[in-house]
Amino acid sequence: MRGNILFRSIQLTLPKLKSPSSSLLVHIHLRRFSFIPAKSMAPRDPNTLANYGEWRIKHTTVNFKVNFEKQRLQGSVLLEFNSLTDKKSREIILDTNHLAISSVKVDGANTQWVIEDRVEPYGAPLHVSVPDGVPQGEAVKLDIALETTEHCVGLQWMTPAQTGNKKHPYVYSQCQAILARSIFPSQDTPDVKSTFTFNITSPLPVVASGVPVPSDTKGEEQGDKLFRFEQKVPIPSYLFALASGDLATARIGKRSVVATGPEALEDAKWEFEADMDKFLEVAENLIFDYQWGEYNVLVLPPSFAYGGMENPIFTFATPTVISGDRQNVDVIAHELSHSWSGNLVGCASWEHFWLNEGWTTYLERRIGAAVHGEPQFDFSAIIGWKALEDSVSVLGADHEFTKLIINHKGVDPEDAFSTVPYEKGFHFLYYLDRLVGREHFDKFIPHYFHTWANKSLDSFEFKQTFLNFFEAYGNAEIKEKIAQIPWEDRFYKPGLPPKPEFNTAYVDTCLALAEKWKNEDYQPSPKDIESFSANQTLVFLQAIQNFPKPLSAERSHLLGTTYNVTSSKNVELKSAYYVIALQAQDKQEFPGIVELLGSVGRMKFVKPLYRKLNELDRDLAIKTFQDSKDFYPSTTRGQIEKLLGLK
Repeated sequence: MRGNILFRSIQLTLPKLKSPSSSLLVHIHLRRFSFIPAKSMAPRDPNTLANYGEWRIKHTTVNFKVNFEKQRLQGSVLLEFNSLTDKKSREIILDTNHLAISSVKVDGANTQWVIEDRVEPYGAPLHVSVPDGVPQGEAVKLDIALETTEHCVGLQWMTPAQTGNKKHPYVYSQCQAILARSIFPSQDTPDVKSTFTFNITSPLPVVASGVPVPSDTKGEEQGDKLFRFEQKVPIPSYLFALASGDLATARIGKRSVVATGPEALEDAKWEFEADMDKFLEVAENLIFDYQWGEYNVLVLPPSFAYGGMENPIFTFATPTVISGDRQNVDVIAHELSHSWSGNLVGCASWEHFWLNEGWTTYLERRIGAAVHGEPQFDFSAIIGWKALEDSVSVLGADHEFTKLIINHKGVDPEDAFSTVPYEKGFHFLYYLDRLVGREHFDKFIPHYFHTWANKSLDSFEFKQTFLNFFEAYGNAEIKEKIAQIPWEDRFYKPGLPPKPEFNTAYVDTCLALAEKWKNEDYQPSPKDIESFSANQTLVFLQAIQNFPKPLSAERSHLLGTTYNVTSSKNVELKSAYYVIALQAQDKQEFPGIVELLGSVGRMKFVKPLYRKLNELDRDLAIKTFQDSKDFYPSTTRGQIEKLLGLK
């Protein structure tokens, strides 16, 4: 634990140094000139209790039975470690959170172990004695028998009534950011990566973040089947994923299938099959070959908290992408991009989360431009800028969580979640792209991902990689430009970044229609938006949201009925319109808003609607939440409880 304390004191001093170069020098000294090997540095992630500076997990094997009746995973996890210290370390400390552990063995022998007191919000550290110690470079295996509990925040158990066809129960995991420790003991930090073996026994089909391995082995009980998966590319614990339920699959590309409930399979297949191979081809041309073998999509039940979760091999996706118009499949372009940014190359701690999401948003928009036309890049960025403005407005322009590098000491990373790392991270990379020129930046992209493949890094290492590349590049004009980059401001200045001049080719007609709505006498027609894509309609609705004076309830209702928004299957459009209705205090739309909040768990939609509904009718907001809270996953439930002041 002294290593943790030492590192955290250093980490806190870095932002106080007068220049980014000073910060970099301290960082390089620790990494390159200390007598301690780089791998055995004190941990640099403040959101873990594990002593991963002394031990490093190399391979993880999970042996779990899915018990739907008890809503538990039962079994064991086998963790294979390497010792990193030049002295014999005699204790391994792992992250846990409300786990029921029955035994721990070291290399097959029973040993002393204890779960210490909880350290909120990070759980309780598991201390395991390694009596004889292990010299540097040698291995040790921990075999831990365990069961998840009712307090497991990393699993969402669903009754048949909560699923699409209402026939079978369902379970899925969501481990980002620090929820894996509620499923199995781990070094639960993005700074540690290991290969994985999954042995999952269940009465229903299983998918996991690994490549399926054929197995005919039956489980212990009749009707159970063993599902095996191997993940040979090292991944952090937050990318551990499994789901089990009534699943059917269909092919959507040369290397891709979609899995979902049988009742939704054809709609999901149609939504994805036109674009999947295009997305993969563009991404590989921009970066380099896809490293994971298969790229598949699991469409989850509607309570899922996110647009998508980039679990390797199987992206977990919200059913809100199945909108019947192929207008929301860019979510898949985003999650596919994570196969390089985040999964192959990832942030070392959640303080540097922008390295995952900023890069991924940038790559997603490059893919969209290649598939849909170059103006699509700026069109998507304009939508993103509106989301960034909203986040900064809600958080406050001086808030810590509006910085690129966030101080996460004592913070639950989930509390810092917003569009800021996505959009502010994107704008930093887009700034560098414009600064050096697209032709030159495109040569840096594969260099960056090759350099850090299968590793984790922080913002300072990103900076040095960028500087080193263009130092060796030999272009004097570019060197002069990058010497002027305000790294300190970009990393630590809160609020909005400088706004670029966007290409508004796809936006002008949307904004022109919004301008007409500023005139109370304007009489709308369905023809106003008949040439719009769904995303253009979204930009129009967002412009209405930004009016200095909200629409009247009557005008808001006229907008919704004329353009037939509420009957759309596109939740992006419905939720954007409902924000307008709440701003207008149009209580005619309350039933539709309540219905949407009870049928969708995606935080992107439910948080803004609860926030506005709470301002207008707190009693209805609380009643709606109480009626729907068992439908929501733990992540969404916890965030809404905080938003409503119930937690």
